[in-house]
Amino acid sequence: MRTIDTIYINGRFVQPHGTEIAPLFNPTTEEQIGTVRLGDARDIDDAVSAAKAAFPGQLQSSKAERIAMLHSLHEAVAARAPDLTDAMREEYGAPAGFIGFSVPHAATAFLHMAETLKDYEFRRRIGHAEVEMRPAGVAAAITPWNSNYGFICSKLATAIAAGTTMVIKPSEMSAIQTQLITECLHAAGLPDGVFNIVNGYGHVAGAALSAHRDIAKISFTGSTATGRAIFQAASMTLKRVTLELGGKSPNVILDDADLDLVIPQVLAAGFANSGQACIAGTRILAPESRLDEIHDRLAKAVSALRVGDGNDPAVMIGPMVSQKQWDRVQSYIRLGQEEGASVVVGGEGRPEGLNHGWFVRPTVFSNVNNDMRIAREEIFGPVLCVIPYRDEAHAVEIANDTDYGLQAYVFSSDLSRAKGVANQIDAGRVVINGAPHEPLAPFGGFKQSGMGREFGAYGLESFLEPRAVLS
Repeated sequence: MRTIDTIYINGRFVQPHGTEIAPLFNPTTEEQIGTVRLGDARDIDDAVSAAKAAFPGQLQSSKAERIAMLHSLHEAVAARAPDLTDAMREEYGAPAGFIGFSVPHAATAFLHMAETLKDYEFRRRIGHAEVEMRPAGVAAAITPWNSNYGFICSKLATAIAAGTTMVIKPSEMSAIQTQLITECLHAAGLPDGVFNIVNGYGHVAGAALSAHRDIAKISFTGSTATGRAIFQAASMTLKRVTLELGGKSPNVILDDADLDLVIPQVLAAGFANSGQACIAGTRILAPESRLDEIHDRLAKAVSALRVGDGNDPAVMIGPMVSQKQWDRVQSYIRLGQEEGASVVVGGEGRPEGLNHGWFVRPTVFSNVNNDMRIAREEIFGPVLCVIPYRDEAHAVEIANDTDYGLQAYVFSSDLSRAKGVANQIDAGRVVINGAPHEPLAPFGGFKQSGMGREFGAYGLESFLEPRAVLS
């Protein structure tokens, strides 16, 4: 049993003022593996005070000093990659493939921002005005449980590059991972108060941070419902807000697609991070002319997927993060059948041979129309809907008929044709034929998938405000 009883304020691990204790679980076994003592509003106030006191020094830091900080953070995180891997597997249960991306991504987030910072011009001349890009003020980050390291590191990297300080409120369900990544960040030797990390519930610590008078900028990743609450609280003091929220991403298979190549990529997009991903391509848009073939291919491919303990390198889908999330996914699988959809593969309950752990049977629905709740609401689990379309125009219409617009996927044997469809889809990112992640490209959503962008220069500028001096 691990006991997490400290938070990180002003360069030190300190005991929180808050006294509430939350349990920590291994989702693969359902066993309790630890506890975390949670911070409260007073702890948030102490953390913000430390960040505020450190802000002038960070504001005056040079580009070279910030780049050096980012490199130190990269080295400190990379040095403990094996420990980070073990903690993520135990506390989150993710498959090896996802962990194999997540841990290096957390470390390289600092290098990517250092690369961005190297060429970024903070001062520009416009006529007789000198324009300076300055940090909006002390920043806050509120991060989710589905990629704990990556969200903490990418948001902190951006704050460092912008020349500001930060208070981070991670998910209380990821406290073991948070403790470890905090130890890494501490080892980088940054000035006291530049970053501060407080475990706590969203409705307590998160709410206090969102409303705090000395926070000027909030970067949040999580659900759309929570994003609305943060935006409302932040509006009282006109904080700058970046919200990266939910998604219901379309996975568009054009009628010329090579299904031997495409079906594995469609499933990789749909079942990314065991389906616990805002970018998961959970709506498979299939041409009517090939619908039966696609159903058959999906049934065969999904039946062959290994679900289970992430220690097994053959496992593609791990457990849901909690009993609550498992129950939520089960309720949507029941709902889909009640709505009239047909189960192609999967269904309710645990996969065969798994009698414990929060594992879900990977499920694909057919006979789905885009008005069904399973096609419109984010399930956040390994549940996919196949929605037929008549022609390209109909596919685009369905793809855009959603409250969300975070990411979309298009598959075709004709790249120019795929780009033509991609250009009509309302999403912050469109991935063609399984193209790899681009860490410097902007990331964020349209509509209720959020506001603002992260990564690269676009993410950096979300922490900055222009000031013009005319002479």
